[in-house]
Amino acid sequence: MTSIITSKSLYEQDLNLWLLTTIKQLKEGDLNPLDIEHLIEELEGLAGRDRRELESRLEVLLAHLLKRLFVPSPNDYRGWELTIKEQRNRLQRLLKQSPSLRNYFISVFPEIYRDAFELVSLEYTEVSFPQAWPYSQTIEDIFFTQFWIDRKS
Repeated sequence: MTSIITSKSLYEQDLNLWLLTTIKQLKEGDLNPLDIEHLIEELEGLAGRDRRELESRLEVLLAHLLKRLFVPSPNDYRGWELTIKEQRNRLQRLLKQSPSLRNYFISVFPEIYRDAFELVSLEYTEVSFPQAWPYSQTIEDIFFTQFWIDRKS
């Protein structure tokens, strides 16, 4: 059936089959029939996916750090700390798999912090959160420091 369908129409009709066919062609060194245009598009999508995952997980992490640090709600602390731990673990795995994302992490931190700040500010209107991250922004500190230990919360 795949021989009847051209590679471009295969891409449009069955993405999974197109991927399997493209992988087979690459493994066999059969480069002439490759659908280069869509291959590039998919590779660019993969790179963007990792950046979006980093942004999403960092926003969740920062929002929960802000809650844990500034919202006086001891009954919620454990849940927030578990979410912090989970997001830190997943971000560490992502950066281990793709170390080049470390620079991206650093560059988007201020923007992602603003997003997290806006989110928690809407959720907890009675709490005054800092407009800028008041602690170290190094990746290691973001991943390993329990910022709330030195606070009275």
